[in-house]
Amino acid sequence: MTASHSDSLVVLFGATAGAYGAKLGSDERELILLVWQVVDLPSKKVGTLHKSLVKADNLELSDQCREVTGLTPEGLGKAEPLDRVLQQFIQLVSSDLKVFGRNSYTLCSDGQLLIRQVLHPETSKKNFLLSDCFYSFYDLRKEFHTCYPSSAAVKDQTIKTMAEYLGLGTDEAEEDFGVWQVKTMVAIIFSMLSENCDHIFTNPEIVKYKYETGPCSKSETVDSETVIRARGLPWQSSDQDIARFFKGLNIAKGGVALCLNAQGRRNGEALVRFVSSEQRDLALERHKHHMGSRYIEVYKATGEEFLKIAGGTSNEVAQFLSKENQVIIRMRGLPFTATQEDVLGFLGPECPVTGGKEGLLFVKYPDGRPTGDAFVLFSCEEYAQNALKKHKEILGKRYIELFRSTAAEVQQVLNRYMSTPLIPTLPTPIIPVIPPPYTIATGSIRDCVRLRGLPYTAGIDDILDFMGDATADIKPHGVHMVLNQQGRPSGDAFIQMKSADKAFMVAQKCHKKMMKDRYVEVFQCSGEEMNFVLMGGTLNRSGLSPPPCKLPCLSPPAYAAFQTAAVIPAEAALYQPQALLPTARTPQASAAAPPAVTYYPAQAAQLYMNYTAYYPSPPVSPTTVGYLAAPPGAVAAAAATATHTPLLPQPGALVRMQGLPYNTGMKEILSFFQGYQYAPDDYNGLIQLSEQARSVLQAPKEWVCL
Repeated sequence: MTASHSDSLVVLFGATAGAYGAKLGSDERELILLVWQVVDLPSKKVGTLHKSLVKADNLELSDQCREVTGLTPEGLGKAEPLDRVLQQFIQLVSSDLKVFGRNSYTLCSDGQLLIRQVLHPETSKKNFLLSDCFYSFYDLRKEFHTCYPSSAAVKDQTIKTMAEYLGLGTDEAEEDFGVWQVKTMVAIIFSMLSENCDHIFTNPEIVKYKYETGPCSKSETVDSETVIRARGLPWQSSDQDIARFFKGLNIAKGGVALCLNAQGRRNGEALVRFVSSEQRDLALERHKHHMGSRYIEVYKATGEEFLKIAGGTSNEVAQFLSKENQVIIRMRGLPFTATQEDVLGFLGPECPVTGGKEGLLFVKYPDGRPTGDAFVLFSCEEYAQNALKKHKEILGKRYIELFRSTAAEVQQVLNRYMSTPLIPTLPTPIIPVIPPPYTIATGSIRDCVRLRGLPYTAGIDDILDFMGDATADIKPHGVHMVLNQQGRPSGDAFIQMKSADKAFMVAQKCHKKMMKDRYVEVFQCSGEEMNFVLMGGTLNRSGLSPPPCKLPCLSPPAYAAFQTAAVIPAEAALYQPQALLPTARTPQASAAAPPAVTYYPAQAAQLYMNYTAYYPSPPVSPTTVGYLAAPPGAVAAAAATATHTPLLPQPGALVRMQGLPYNTGMKEILSFFQGYQYAPDDYNGLIQLSEQARSVLQAPKEWVCL
């Protein structure tokens, strides 16, 4: 019914039960009015003008809609639903075309919104198909600006401004709403067809029928003005579901990238790349539109973010994804011994794989070991649905999970596993900085404050901004975030101030002050109370409740102390010797301790920006210190003064353990490496250890539980 150049136009105008004008369709309200008229371009004649009300599922009208359209819920209640109205539209247009002896036509609307933001999304949600004529249309505003370049910009055009530019003397008040708009649009078109302009309608706007999958290379250039981030997606959403959410907008080929979390599972976010910035801007108007019962947040994103998720460099992946318009299924939990024949046999003849073995891609580690994941290509939706019915069926002795996947997910999974080193390379060392010795206070002086109700996304910078000018009165290392048993922020933090007066002033000034979208409670407390909470106890109106430990609780250990010239690698997390055993079991303190050396980030200007996160018990996690790499020049200077041998003198001295049970402790780890313990002399080059700590590390069977 459509062509690149048609002899007839169907001028179309519509309205919804909500927003009008530039915000049409942004509030997800349903269509309630359609007005149209056929225009025969060669003869410059028009057909009958038709106006049809549409019965919406929700007949509640916005105040703006009532005022502008003059429609009422009672009147709409007698109308036909949208599917019936669209059927009548096709029939009436065909009848009008026969009068002119035409059989093809193209829609012409006032801008993009009615077609892209109203008709396509609504029919998609109501699960019925639009006629082919709705996939091609002329944007009258663009055509007008092409014909009259000196007119206002396309985004600023309206039917009224175009009519005023041409000097058309039409009175909006004389006609019904919708009728005036269509008549004026027809008059504008006739002016464009006059001998002065002789405009030809040749390049209609195109709406893609379906989303096209495809690979994306990291070498591609992606315009940041074409990318959005969608957040809040159901975890089982596929790229086709996301394309359906953005129905009416043109997504670039392979432009849907589902984001994965650290465990390789979908995190409810996706990056979507559109063919133009105009399409991206329309997508942003769908912020908080619904996918099922969930609303989806839509934000701007960058091309770099998209390439980081969707881009790939593997030739194997590029070859696998080179077959276009294939449905991708991800298989997870495969036996490590599974072969291509095993997978093909599991899927069976009812869901043939595209290309047989060539349609299978096993995910492997860099050393060739299987991960238990694989991707499969199917040529059509029917075969893919048959495969998904085998979700959690057994292969060998394991049940297999099957999910719809995307080309971007294939790239992400392969990039994640192929970039995982077997033994991490040592990071650049950092410079030792020698500050005054400092430990966390444990007295009863109320020189600390407790922050309660922090946003879970709040970081150290947010807390410092929240404190304002009072940050100058924070002790070095004085900010302590409290984490829950899962290692996530609990919403609490403690801050050590330089005096009780400073703590009192902060509590008075900042109590119930807003941080982001939450108010934060600030209370004055003592170092003793702070330590109880940091080590797993509770602090409430009833007083202090000790940590849930049978043995005496450890005090939070001081920051790690090393020999002055030692250079520590950036990712080393070293436990305090005194943290290995309860304080009560230590006979006496060392008589001559070496000077304390604390390591700070090279770029940190204020000491209090370093902080330690404590995990409430049980179990108690000893303090760890995070390190950041120093500039190369600083490293060279430090190396020139170093007198000790390197921390890891030979390759392979550092190993990484993956897949540990969540309740694994130091005792279990050391028992696992029984027979590979360091000799006593080897510890001297690492950390100064007491005799008790050395015996514990060498003999895990004699470990004393805390």
